[in-house]
Amino acid sequence: MARMILGIGSDLCDITRIERSLARFGDRFTHRVYTPGERARSDRRAARAASYARRFAAKEACAKALGTGLRLGVFWRDMEVVNMPGGRPTMRLTGGALARLADLVPEGHEPVIHVSLTDDPPMALAFVIIEARPAAPSLPR
Repeated sequence: MARMILGIGSDLCDITRIERSLARFGDRFTHRVYTPGERARSDRRAARAASYARRFAAKEACAKALGTGLRLGVFWRDMEVVNMPGGRPTMRLTGGALARLADLVPEGHEPVIHVSLTDDPPMALAFVIIEARPAAPSLPR
Protein backbone atom coordinates (compact mmCIF):
# COMPACT_ATOMS: atom_id res chain seq x y z
CA MET A 1 0.00 0.00 0.00
CA ALA A 2 1.23 3.45 -0.84
CA ARG A 3 1.10 6.78 0.90
CA MET A 4 -1.27 9.32 -0.60
CA ILE A 5 -2.13 12.97 -0.19
CA LEU A 6 -5.78 13.43 0.78
CA GLY A 7 -5.87 17.21 0.99
CA ILE A 8 -3.81 20.38 0.80
CA GLY A 9 -4.71 23.78 2.20
CA SER A 10 -2.99 27.12 2.70
CA ASP A 11 -4.02 30.41 4.21
CA LEU A 12 -2.58 33.88 4.59
CA CYS A 13 -3.75 35.92 7.59
CA ASP A 14 -3.26 39.62 8.34
CA ILE A 15 -1.77 39.87 11.85
CA THR A 16 -3.13 43.40 12.30
CA ARG A 17 -6.66 42.08 11.66
CA ILE A 18 -6.20 39.55 14.46
CA GLU A 19 -4.71 42.27 16.67
CA ARG A 20 -7.82 44.42 16.10
CA SER A 21 -10.12 41.46 16.88
CA LEU A 22 -8.20 40.79 20.11
CA ALA A 23 -8.51 44.44 21.13
CA ARG A 24 -12.16 44.79 20.16
CA PHE A 25 -13.62 41.43 21.20
CA GLY A 26 -11.03 39.96 23.61
CA ASP A 27 -12.15 36.69 25.19
CA ARG A 28 -15.29 36.56 23.06
CA PHE A 29 -13.08 36.19 19.99
CA THR A 30 -10.44 33.88 21.46
CA HIS A 31 -12.96 31.57 23.14
CA ARG A 32 -14.98 31.26 19.93
CA VAL A 33 -12.02 30.39 17.68
CA TYR A 34 -9.25 28.85 19.80
CA THR A 35 -8.99 25.89 22.18
CA PRO A 36 -7.81 26.40 25.78
CA GLY A 37 -4.39 25.00 24.83
CA GLU A 38 -4.01 27.41 21.93
CA ARG A 39 -5.05 30.34 24.10
CA ALA A 40 -2.57 29.41 26.82
CA ARG A 41 0.27 29.05 24.32
CA SER A 42 -0.49 32.29 22.44
CA ASP A 43 -1.08 34.33 25.60
CA ARG A 44 2.45 33.45 26.79
CA ARG A 45 4.04 34.90 23.65
CA ALA A 46 5.52 38.39 23.38
CA ALA A 47 4.14 38.52 19.81
CA ARG A 48 0.66 37.45 20.97
CA ALA A 49 -1.27 38.60 17.89
CA ALA A 50 1.20 36.89 15.51
CA SER A 51 0.83 33.63 17.45
CA TYR A 52 -2.95 33.81 17.23
CA ALA A 53 -2.73 34.74 13.53
CA ARG A 54 -0.55 31.69 12.71
CA ARG A 55 -3.08 29.44 14.42
CA PHE A 56 -5.99 31.18 12.67
CA ALA A 57 -4.30 30.58 9.31
CA ALA A 58 -3.63 26.93 10.24
CA LYS A 59 -7.31 26.35 11.04
CA GLU A 60 -8.37 27.89 7.73
CA ALA A 61 -5.75 25.83 5.86
CA CYS A 62 -6.84 22.64 7.64
CA ALA A 63 -10.51 23.26 6.82
CA LYS A 64 -9.51 23.69 3.17
CA ALA A 65 -7.43 20.49 3.25
CA LEU A 66 -10.46 18.66 4.68
CA GLY A 67 -12.43 19.90 1.67
CA THR A 68 -15.21 21.46 3.75
CA GLY A 69 -14.08 24.89 4.82
CA LEU A 70 -15.76 26.02 8.02
CA ARG A 71 -19.10 24.37 7.25
CA LEU A 72 -20.66 20.90 7.09
CA GLY A 73 -20.12 20.43 10.83
CA VAL A 74 -16.49 21.62 10.92
CA PHE A 75 -16.00 24.33 13.54
CA TRP A 76 -13.04 26.48 14.61
CA ARG A 77 -12.33 24.62 17.85
CA ASP A 78 -12.55 21.22 16.11
CA MET A 79 -9.05 21.98 14.82
CA GLU A 80 -6.24 22.63 17.29
CA VAL A 81 -2.62 23.46 16.52
CA VAL A 82 -0.49 21.31 18.82
CA ASN A 83 3.20 20.54 18.91
CA MET A 84 4.79 17.13 18.69
CA PRO A 85 7.45 16.24 21.31
CA GLY A 86 10.24 17.73 19.14
CA GLY A 87 8.28 20.98 18.71
CA ARG A 88 7.00 20.39 15.18
CA PRO A 89 3.42 21.64 14.74
CA THR A 90 0.54 19.41 13.73
CA MET A 91 -3.24 19.48 14.13
CA ARG A 92 -5.40 17.64 16.65
CA LEU A 93 -8.91 17.20 15.24
CA THR A 94 -12.13 16.59 17.16
CA GLY A 95 -15.86 16.75 16.45
CA GLY A 96 -16.90 17.42 12.86
CA ALA A 97 -13.31 17.86 11.66
CA LEU A 98 -12.34 14.43 12.98
CA ALA A 99 -15.45 12.89 11.42
CA ARG A 100 -14.59 14.45 8.06
CA LEU A 101 -10.99 13.19 8.35
CA ALA A 102 -12.27 9.67 9.06
CA ASP A 103 -14.39 9.84 5.89
CA LEU A 104 -11.32 10.80 3.84
CA VAL A 105 -8.93 8.08 5.04
CA PRO A 106 -9.09 4.83 3.05
CA GLU A 107 -9.38 1.53 4.87
CA GLY A 108 -6.02 0.17 6.01
CA HIS A 109 -4.49 3.63 6.27
CA GLU A 110 -3.95 6.17 9.04
CA PRO A 111 -3.92 9.96 8.70
CA VAL A 112 -0.87 12.16 9.17
CA ILE A 113 -1.32 15.93 9.23
CA HIS A 114 1.69 18.05 8.25
CA VAL A 115 1.63 21.72 9.25
CA SER A 116 3.99 24.56 8.40
CA LEU A 117 3.56 27.95 10.10
CA THR A 118 5.42 31.21 9.58
CA ASP A 119 4.94 34.92 9.81
CA ASP A 120 6.54 38.01 8.37
CA PRO A 121 4.56 40.89 9.85
CA PRO A 122 2.04 42.00 8.94
CA MET A 123 1.21 38.56 7.48
CA ALA A 124 1.08 35.01 8.88
CA LEU A 125 1.03 31.91 6.66
CA ALA A 126 0.01 28.30 7.24
CA PHE A 127 0.24 25.29 4.97
CA VAL A 128 -1.47 21.96 5.78
CA ILE A 129 -1.11 18.61 4.04
CA ILE A 130 -3.27 15.65 5.05
CA GLU A 131 -1.61 12.37 4.15
CA ALA A 132 -2.78 8.77 4.43
CA ARG A 133 -0.11 6.20 5.13
CA PRO A 134 -0.51 2.46 5.47
CA ALA A 135 -1.51 1.54 9.01
CA ALA A 136 1.03 -0.35 11.06
CA PRO A 137 0.09 -4.01 11.33
CA SER A 138 -1.35 -4.90 14.72
CA LEU A 139 0.71 -7.21 16.87
CA PRO A 140 -0.69 -10.61 17.84
CA ARG A 141 -1.76 -10.89 21.47
